[in-house]
Amino acid sequence: MRRHVLIVRFGPLDSADVAVAPDEVVTSVDLVASQRRFGYGIGDALDNLKSLGLFPSEMGFDVLVIAALVHAADTRLSRATESQDKWTREIRIVLPVSDKVRWTAAAPLLKRMLNFLTGDRWSFTFRERPNNFIRIISRPQRLFGTTLFKGGITLFSGGLDSLIGTVDILQKGRRPLLVSHAGEGATSDAQRSCIASLKDYYGKHSFNWLRVWMNFPADLIKDVGNEDTTRGRSFLFIALAVFAGTGLDGHFVVNVPENGLIAVNVPLDPLRLGSLSTRTTHPFYMARWNELLGVLGVDGQISNSYWNKTKGEMIAACENPDLLAQLISKSLSCASPTKGRWHGHGIEHCGYCVPCLIRRAALNAALGRDNDPTTYTLADLTARSFDTRQSEGQQIRSFQLAIERLASNASLANLLIHKPGPLADETPHLPELADVYRRGMAEVAALLAGVKTRPS
Repeated sequence: MRRHVLIVRFGPLDSADVAVAPDEVVTSVDLVASQRRFGYGIGDALDNLKSLGLFPSEMGFDVLVIAALVHAADTRLSRATESQDKWTREIRIVLPVSDKVRWTAAAPLLKRMLNFLTGDRWSFTFRERPNNFIRIISRPQRLFGTTLFKGGITLFSGGLDSLIGTVDILQKGRRPLLVSHAGEGATSDAQRSCIASLKDYYGKHSFNWLRVWMNFPADLIKDVGNEDTTRGRSFLFIALAVFAGTGLDGHFVVNVPENGLIAVNVPLDPLRLGSLSTRTTHPFYMARWNELLGVLGVDGQISNSYWNKTKGEMIAACENPDLLAQLISKSLSCASPTKGRWHGHGIEHCGYCVPCLIRRAALNAALGRDNDPTTYTLADLTARSFDTRQSEGQQIRSFQLAIERLASNASLANLLIHKPGPLADETPHLPELADVYRRGMAEVAALLAGVKTRPS
């Protein structure tokens, strides 16, 4: 294991001394590509937002820069070689900000939420921006965001939940700003395809779309392999929305559409705690975002209005079911949609990863069995018995074990929802969280009825 520190610089004149420990591996990251233009997608994000008539605050820009460096560290530091246990890395980020006092006060909270999200040990050191970058954003005296984006801001991943969340808002006649992070090709294709269809149906002026590509070179950190787990991606995703939201005139709400089963994300078996249990929309993490915005003085709120619905219930209650039926096959839920290439398949849902199984179960529950229009590499779950030593059988068997556990004692749900993380913020909602977990697992149980795995 090695402790890493990433030191952010704003241009060649930014030569402020930064204290480092003898055992820290230092990487300097200059974010300024030329003169005052920022690289790595940050400058493009500013330009794209400006083209929409939005100008973020200096604090909003800070949020984007911090998220960019978290994303860089998360994807460019291999857990296999740089952690103490093949998972937990120690990462410190040193960067200039617009308000050192506020960010220093927020540092413990930032550390807590990122430690929870990624399973690493994060720390932050803040310093004042260099003199030539004291102000970065040129804002007009009057902002127009309130009148332009009455539908608030909605995260749009290209997945089925985000598609439903967007359709529900547009169907109400509200004009949102959709925010996406451009990931790998399959995800980007799904985003573009869904957006094009939504524009065709609702009109080209019905909403705007901010799509940001954040890219760091593979050799950003010398002599270290890259990491593909990307547990910190949701921090970047929400940060992009906050960055945009600070360009609105007044209070803003960031909608994060996610079904309750995935949001709580109870581990399917004891081995899934930590590295195998994602926490991207867990209530504890979402609450810390709102706490962070408060400490930073940002007048925004992060909200998931679907926290008490299963994915099947989201589909069934969609405000425009006919349109959704047309667009379901364009959305992408699979964790690894390109893995079928080794068997001569194109980009498609594998059919057996956790997100695919939940998607299949939800569509069966809402539309009826055999009405799912999605193409799955593993099309028929009942055609044969699945070996639990192979990837196809591992996820299915894990679900079966969790379903059996609940079937033997339904009240276990009241305890199991606490496994992924603290729920102190959700005390009034604990019965609903337990119930959405039970109902979500019941959807999967119906899908897997008659599916066989071996060895048991």
